[in-house]
Amino acid sequence: MGGDYLAFVILILLFLIVFVFVYFIPVRLWIAALTAGVHVSLPSLIGMRLRRVPPSVIVNPLINATKAGLSLTTNELEAHYLAGGNVFQVVQALISADKANIPLTFERAAAIDLAGRDVFEAVQMSVRPKVIDAPDPNKGSDTVAAVAMDGIQLRAKAKVTVKANLDRLVGGATEETIIARVGEGIVTTIGSSTSHKKVLENPDLISKTVLEKGLDSGTGFEILSIDVADVDVGENIGAKLQIDQANADKQIAQAKAEERKAMAIALEQEMRARVEEMRARVVEAEAQVPLAIAEAFRAGRLGVMDYYTMKNIMADTEMRQSIAKPQPGSKES
Repeated sequence: MGGDYLAFVILILLFLIVFVFVYFIPVRLWIAALTAGVHVSLPSLIGMRLRRVPPSVIVNPLINATKAGLSLTTNELEAHYLAGGNVFQVVQALISADKANIPLTFERAAAIDLAGRDVFEAVQMSVRPKVIDAPDPNKGSDTVAAVAMDGIQLRAKAKVTVKANLDRLVGGATEETIIARVGEGIVTTIGSSTSHKKVLENPDLISKTVLEKGLDSGTGFEILSIDVADVDVGENIGAKLQIDQANADKQIAQAKAEERKAMAIALEQEMRARVEEMRARVVEAEAQVPLAIAEAFRAGRLGVMDYYTMKNIMADTEMRQSIAKPQPGSKES
């Protein structure tokens, strides 16, 4: 009974030893590295496990690099992985750069990768330049609108051929900066042209002007060429602005005329009020005449014959006025 228990314990211990050995030492990966001529010691694999670094993430890219003729160490790859980098992309970029005779060190490739750039894509762009649209149609507009000096609007779009500059990729501006600068150059070129026909006749004028500005400075790219893909005639902005200005002037003139009209109406109303006021004063003055005559009678300054003489004169005056006034239907009227 004791011998069976001892055998069972030994079997459990052997199982635990095999499990720990297989977990800490990936035997298949170690054999693959040996057959590929890559020397990876068992303590190194155990250390990767202890440092929570997947051995396959380090060993497989190291095998690829060794087969491609590159000299890399597990310490370099492991340090880049622990820093948060993509080991596989870095190794692929180094292999591509080596085959294309592009000088690229592991330190620079690791720095590009840690900066958040796709280092493998950057190497590909160094070998095979990329064509980008200016402006970017995915951002809402596929043309850049600008107005020439004659007031005619032109809509242009360009194709920019760029390749990655690995020396300036870390800290350099992205494609968005290139697109923005090219758009600015298009606006400047069209806006400084005396006539829109000049731009339509020579579209390469835009390319030459934009290239002379050195738009790739401070970016992670090198501009190889700028080709104007299309130039279309837009609206007559100059005429539209003149029409808007004329409408604005017309509205101002109408407002001023309405103001003068209102002032004239107000003045007319004021004059009518003053006339009515004068008439009221005349009526008031005429109402004082009978009172004055009565007072003259009482004071003895006016006799009865004087009063009748005055009435006769007034009657004679009214008759003369009625005779002098033209009758309705007469020739004089």
